Amino acid sequence: MPQKTKVDSGTDELLAETRGRVAVLTLNRPESRNALSKNLSSALGKLLRQFDKDPEIGSILLTGAGGAFCAGGDVKNMAKTAMADLTFEDRVADLRASQQMVWGALIAVRKPTIAAIPGAAAGAGLALALACDLRIAAGSAVFITAYARVALSGDCGIAWLLTRLVGISRACELMFLSERIDMQRAEKIGLVNRVVPAGELQDNSLALAALLAEGPTFAYGLMKDNLDHALTAKFQESMDFEAKNLIRTELSADHQEGVCALAEKRKPNFNST
Repeated sequence: MPQKTKVDSGTDELLAETRGRVAVLTLNRPESRNALSKNLSSALGKLLRQFDKDPEIGSILLTGAGGAFCAGGDVKNMAKTAMADLTFEDRVADLRASQQMVWGALIAVRKPTIAAIPGAAAGAGLALALACDLRIAAGSAVFITAYARVALSGDCGIAWLLTRLVGISRACELMFLSERIDMQRAEKIGLVNRVVPAGELQDNSLALAALLAEGPTFAYGLMKDNLDHALTAKFQESMDFEAKNLIRTELSADHQEGVCALAEKRKPNFNST
């Protein structure tokens, strides 16, 4: 078992540790189902950027304490903000900054990111899970967009994320109806990659994160670049973009190691250079 090393997040609302090459971030506000406060959001954004730059980290695992993943924004603080004496422009700017601090940082990570979802993920919390590259969920977890229930249009990239994962028609359905989505349906429509029994979630998600952490991190980053570019590019443009990145990986030490390991019938030892 990899050694656990605690990392100071600056707040008790976010627990952080490394397990070998895996960084584990745990939202820790169980009394509010891990709703995102300003302190939690700030700490989360900071550590996402820190771990993305750390050469000793190969993947990032995001989860929640107390049986929930994340209930979204902190409703109490949202209510206070709504009463504050701010102009429309100031409120837009504040929301844009908070979105970029967490969801923008998560999407920008070039290492594999995994959401381990033990329970409810709602609103901005659902967007947080969807912003990860992969999602593994307990069978008892539930998803809900939630915005329509309080007459809000959505934030934190939820429209982009849902459309990318399930298409425009299904995204409309999920946003308009705001229904509770169980994991059987979530897996069927492509919102989660794997569903496991609740008691096996931690072990399964850590095993997946560890597997990815030992992989070719440099190549993973360029794979993510290719996939992001493909969202808006024409086919020929996408192939041209891939060609440049393929040659970059072909010239890397990781590729040479992979070829040698394949020939020698052994596990490769990637160092992402």
